[in-house]
Amino acid sequence: MRTTIDFADPHHRTAPRLRHTFTAPRQLLIATQPNQVRAVLAAVQAAAEQGAWCVGALSYEAASAFDPALRTHPADGPLAWFAVYDAPQPWAACAADTMHAPTLHWHTLPERTAFDAAVANIHHSIAAGEYYQVNYTAQTEASVQDGGPHTASALFAALQRAQPRGYAALLDMGDRQVLSVSPELFFDWHSNPESGKSGSILTRPMKGTAPRGATPEQDAAQAAALRASPKERAENVMIVDLLRNDLSRIAEPFSVRVPVLFHTQALPAVWQMTSDVQARTRPGTTLADVFAALFPCGSITGAPKVRAMQAIAQLEPGPRGIYCGALGVVRPDPQAGPGAIRATFNVPIRTLVLHGAQVRCGIGSGVTSGAEADAEWREWQHKRAFAVRASAPFDLLETLALHDGQWRHRVDHLERLQRAATHFNYPLDTATVQHCLQALAEAHPHGPWRVRLLLDAAGQPRAEAFALQPTATPVRLQLATRPLVEAHSEFVRHKTSRRAHYAPFAPTAPGVFDTVLWNEEGEITESTFGNLAMLLDGRWVTPPLSCGLLPGVGRAVALCEGRVHEAVVRLQDLPRVQGWAFINSLRGWLAAVL
Repeated sequence: MRTTIDFADPHHRTAPRLRHTFTAPRQLLIATQPNQVRAVLAAVQAAAEQGAWCVGALSYEAASAFDPALRTHPADGPLAWFAVYDAPQPWAACAADTMHAPTLHWHTLPERTAFDAAVANIHHSIAAGEYYQVNYTAQTEASVQDGGPHTASALFAALQRAQPRGYAALLDMGDRQVLSVSPELFFDWHSNPESGKSGSILTRPMKGTAPRGATPEQDAAQAAALRASPKERAENVMIVDLLRNDLSRIAEPFSVRVPVLFHTQALPAVWQMTSDVQARTRPGTTLADVFAALFPCGSITGAPKVRAMQAIAQLEPGPRGIYCGALGVVRPDPQAGPGAIRATFNVPIRTLVLHGAQVRCGIGSGVTSGAEADAEWREWQHKRAFAVRASAPFDLLETLALHDGQWRHRVDHLERLQRAATHFNYPLDTATVQHCLQALAEAHPHGPWRVRLLLDAAGQPRAEAFALQPTATPVRLQLATRPLVEAHSEFVRHKTSRRAHYAPFAPTAPGVFDTVLWNEEGEITESTFGNLAMLLDGRWVTPPLSCGLLPGVGRAVALCEGRVHEAVVRLQDLPRVQGWAFINSLRGWLAAVL
């Protein structure tokens, strides 16, 4: 039984992380009934006050232990589960951390029609004055295709690469493993055992989401739009007010404050908006009191909490489990004095539960009167990206042209590889990659070659060379018969070995070179292995990155030279296109016909 925590310091963003491994607990504290939950929390606090470290979680369905009015579905696992350890072990990366994670085959989210009906139901109830906001979620499941003895550890490592930083934990509960890479702090509480002395508590609700941009400029614009959005700000402030009210139950009078409001936090797939709510806790406050005041976190219920949770029980078909509950560590705090403890818990969003060969993941969003079903659906896809990214191993990929031992646009390709490595949290040593390419060039000093440069998750490069055959022009292109729904995916914006989204669009007709792709907005994007240029109204244009396409090196060169300009081209514009070209770094500019 191996449990790991890798938590950020909630108060100092640049401080060292709390990173520990735990094995062989001396005791397990488990509640399976609501009337046992408070006793488990009391035992956890007592153990920590005596010097032990306690790591564990509460399921969302533990809510009724603190207030019977907080309605949930019956639980499908423990309501509270904590392992008690004498002391943590130093952080030690498992050997499985460098292995490929198992492949997960995900089943779909709820049918879109059911999703739209749920959002419409929420809007109707908001209009009727029943509540202001509901956090609506759904569970999606996957099966492990190629698991082994280190499945949980290898998958957790992949999840951390997909969703770095935050409050990550691998909790081994025996029959199931909880793998959380949650970016959301539930609370960080410092107790003060001195008589008459206050403790302190920080909560950081996360509410408000926007997708990351395709370019640095678009990314900054997305963050600015999130901060300025009336809908997202309203969603955030509703939960801030709820947390202020919850904290007042355990706070010293007039001590609740909001020092940070509408802070935007960059995650790999989305921008998230957070706010800080702080207070001094009354003397004698216990861990059970803290949970009774705050649990479940308002960011995953809605407001007001009791009515929102009643709506959730009607909208969602089954229990949430650890997802949307609380997961964290309770430990001694010797700097605060004998008997002082510190409890840090995340809100387990971005969390997978592994039960044998089955994996479950919850995704959701807060629905307010200003929410639109299309936007909420897209938000679910963006939030789910962390699990999709970790669901199968992939390499970063660059395809280069080598002619008589000389590289074409090598610097540009390595810069793009570096951007992808930074995005996907892959280590990259430039000198090692350069040495790999030099060795391959020396082995192929004559003739034209197509070179595939790959970088795996451990930062190991490898290069493969294939003879490059000349291409007869003009090449023939065909128009896709349906949109590429993944056009705005990170696996489109960055070049990797994961190309399953392109496979259905591979040309099937004899003599067709490639397929012209378009997004759900009806905008032309790219082809399956190159960029496109179109002669429209007397000038050559290429779709902007905001349409959803790879920033090709050949495309960048053509833009720099002024040969093409960026412009959105829609399906209805195609009859006006006077000429076509296929562009990539490997083959250059190829005349084409559609």
